Amino acid sequence: MPIAYINRELSWLEFNQRVLNQAQRPDLPLLDRVKFLAISGSNLDEFFQVRIGGLLSLCESVPGFTDPSGRDVSEQLSAIEKRTRRFAKDQEKLYLKELLPSLHQSGLPHLSIPELSPDQFKRLVHTFQHEISPLLSPLLLTPENAREIIPSLSVCIALRVYDPETKESRIIVLPLPSSVPRMLVLNEGGFIFLEDLTAHLCGNLFPGEEVTELTTFRLTRNTDIPANEDEAHDFAEEIRNVITERGQSFPVRLQLSEDNKLTQDLISLLKIDIPKVFLTKAPLALADLFELALIDGFSHLRTAPLSGVDSPKIDPSRSLFDLISEQDLTLIHPYQSYRPVVRFMEEAATDPNVIAIKQTLYRTAKDSQIVDALIRAAKAGKQVTALVELKARFDEAPNLERAEELRRAGAQVIYGVKGLKTHAKISLVIRREDGHLRRYVHLATGNYNELTARFYTDISYFTARPDFGSDASIFFNAVTGRTKLEHFKVLVPAPTQIKRTLIALIEEETARALEGETAHIMAKMNSLEDIDMIEALYRASKAGVKIQLNIRGICCLKTGERKEAKNIEVVSIVDQQLEHMRIFYFHQGGDNEVFISSADWMSRNLEKRVELMTPIPGAKDKKLLIDILNACFKDNQNACLIQADGTSKPKERKKGERKFRMQEHLADLFARQAAAAEQARSSSLEPHLPKE
Repeated sequence: MPIAYINRELSWLEFNQRVLNQAQRPDLPLLDRVKFLAISGSNLDEFFQVRIGGLLSLCESVPGFTDPSGRDVSEQLSAIEKRTRRFAKDQEKLYLKELLPSLHQSGLPHLSIPELSPDQFKRLVHTFQHEISPLLSPLLLTPENAREIIPSLSVCIALRVYDPETKESRIIVLPLPSSVPRMLVLNEGGFIFLEDLTAHLCGNLFPGEEVTELTTFRLTRNTDIPANEDEAHDFAEEIRNVITERGQSFPVRLQLSEDNKLTQDLISLLKIDIPKVFLTKAPLALADLFELALIDGFSHLRTAPLSGVDSPKIDPSRSLFDLISEQDLTLIHPYQSYRPVVRFMEEAATDPNVIAIKQTLYRTAKDSQIVDALIRAAKAGKQVTALVELKARFDEAPNLERAEELRRAGAQVIYGVKGLKTHAKISLVIRREDGHLRRYVHLATGNYNELTARFYTDISYFTARPDFGSDASIFFNAVTGRTKLEHFKVLVPAPTQIKRTLIALIEEETARALEGETAHIMAKMNSLEDIDMIEALYRASKAGVKIQLNIRGICCLKTGERKEAKNIEVVSIVDQQLEHMRIFYFHQGGDNEVFISSADWMSRNLEKRVELMTPIPGAKDKKLLIDILNACFKDNQNACLIQADGTSKPKERKKGERKFRMQEHLADLFARQAAAAEQARSSSLEPHLPKE
């Protein structure tokens, strides 16, 4: 029987190819293309840190492990190496052959040292002496320390330094300081890479000696290091140990700018296998090209950032609590402003009638206004409970820092749930009104992060419905009191209920299709990997259910002409905003059940995380979310069809079909609604003059 699943890792790499495809589009503004190249580089960095590291560990611990696609670990690693090498070559070609010449033509040339004017060189020397050189820390590289002292993901310069007195050479590593911009922008236009300037001038760090050989390199280390929750007496301290361990974990990739005797010595000292070595003429750390994508003075070379409009339902002159008490509020970010979410917490912090605030925090902004509001509320004597997830990968350190601030302010801080990641996005505000307690709830698909809310597409849902408030209390009592996530009326939690609820809903559509009734499923998510969910979808498709899936990233389901998949369409959209909302629709005989969720259809979300799926009860809100789903499948500009082998094919515009870009459509839709509401509001304030 043919394998019915796509390998997870290869599927993710195909997603990153879709990101790179955006950088390869000549019709996009130049700095947008640079931005997408930077994103592809950042994505690949994380892939090596997490997925490759995890597979290498798995290869040692469970050598016979085979994934659902039929590949063992060594076969996966071999296929991944082949695919990532091809991908890295595509990145290199794009940068050197297309983007660099275009940047030069647009007044942003990449200059080498010989191309600098004497005055430019003089200014850069001054910059190096006063702002860069004091931050450099030369590290002696020896066989004993080589694998420990080199920082992960830092662009480094390796030098062979010769001492004429002793007639001996040694290898020195110079990690570039992270506090200095990677691209040094010249006033006259153009830029020079920090490593080029440092390589040219670093000989001054070794007086009386000679730099005989030099190269640039970058090491990537494994970050897949789990915390030992069972043996940790202090979980916060255990997380600190994990962060420290990452800095010294085993290498998973070595990127080199050239191949010479020095680089061969580096490979030997680091004891790195050849499959982990990547030679490239493109800049190391492509993610740093974000600096170039956002450079001042060249806004004409990039798409203007989306400015979220105000929701027509929100009157800025009225309290949010009054508004939510009258009707549910559904917001679509970043098309609609994220400000009401921040305002919700700020009003809760200062409202004398608010007595308690409870909130989950997974990833927050660096200077989070939301966390600041929680701190003010705690200092004001309100009961504040913050469930801070310390296992949010790469955000452990800032989460620890903000958690400590909250604790010092008097908030009750819970460090997640043992054995699970708390990924649910929920806030509960309890307010005393007319002698009774009333609960206000915010549920979302995205993190409480004002920064990512500017370019992640997500959904906010506010309600004061008693059943939602009751369930929110049950949720927080369960996660803070370490009790079971059960007895919910409307909210659907994971790991206890989401998976079985979704499968039951799919099976209901399947049963209707078998009876000859209309049956339809639409779902929008980041990833689909869970085998039980895929099998349920296969059964539904075989029964005749129309299934439309909008999946941004990983899709392990195989499309194609197989009878199990012939009724399944999978599209992926990569555009200016990062698609992040999760919406699930089930026709249900015309009742149109619609949910939003923090959870993707991945085993880790459904079985190993605390998540929430939220039914949307209001007819207008349902329609809005269904319209968004339909727009996903109408997109013929940035949508790709996922093929049976996991690769992507741009969705072609049918003859006579108008161009349709989902993100542009939504931006226009909400802008028109806001403009109409503003006009109506202005008109209502005009005086009625008597007729002459």
